[in-house]
This record gives sequence, structure tokens and C-alpha cells, in this order.
Amino acid sequence: MAGAMERPDNDTYFMRMAELVASRSTCLRRSVGAVVVKEKRVLTTGYNGAPKGLEHCGVTGCVRLNNHIESGTRHELCRGVHAEQNAVIQAAYFGVSIKGSTIYTTNFPCVMCAKILVNAGIGEIVYKDDYVDELSKKLLEESKVNVRQYVQAGSE
Repeated sequence: MAGAMERPDNDTYFMRMAELVASRSTCLRRSVGAVVVKEKRVLTTGYNGAPKGLEHCGVTGCVRLNNHIESGTRHELCRGVHAEQNAVIQAAYFGVSIKGSTIYTTNFPCVMCAKILVNAGIGEIVYKDDYVDELSKKLLEESKVNVRQYVQAGSE
């Protein structure tokens, strides 16, 4: 077919979705998106931002910025819910099993998200950008979750 766009592979397709989901983020520091997939079907999505119904950080100000909290530390000092957390919460809210699924996320998960993903039964984590959280990396290495960095097709 002349002029037709090349069809993306599954990793590219789902990672592009995660990037689109990240565009909904209300975080002032980092936009993160997550897409949970099973058998090539999207189950849930999540992006980082304040809990539903609460003011966004753009209105209230960023607790982390205002208190000079270093990236990768003190995750509990934030109004926002992480993208991976929101994707798991959405599954619970709607009664969707994510056991054995794959999560595509635009950033390597922090330790809080890593623990949640392990306990939620996620089988694989595919992340795009790295994130410095050594405890997260250690816990995921100990777990049975397959973790791999997304490599865009043709860039190897």
C-alpha cells in the first residue's frame, strides 16, 4: 500500500498510549502515564495527579517543589497519586482483574508503585524512561515480575 503508515508493534502501540495518557497529568514536576494490558487488550489506564475531586497542584502549589524535596525521595509528601497506582485503583474500582497483565509506563516505577504492582499480580513492567530509585530496582529484581525497558523499534 503506497503511502500507508507503518503499523507499530505492540510495545510501541501501548507505549504511545501511555504517553497519551501522561498528557492528562496534572503534576507540575513530571507527567507519567500507565496502561495495563492483557492479551493485547487495554484493561485500565492511569496518570499522575491529585485524587479525584480535589484541587490540582497547579491551583494549590506543589508540596514537593515548595519544600525542596529531592526527586526519588519522600514519595508520601505529595498530593498526587502516581500513574501506576491510578491504573491499579481503576482496576479495583471497576472490578477488573489485572493478574498476569503487563503495565506500560512512561517512567520506571518508584518503590511505592513497585510494591503495589507486585501485590496486584502484574506479570510484566515495560517502562520508557529510567527513574532513580534503587530500592524499587532491588525489590523488583527479587520479585517474579519481568521488568524491561521499552526500546523503540528500529533504534537498537
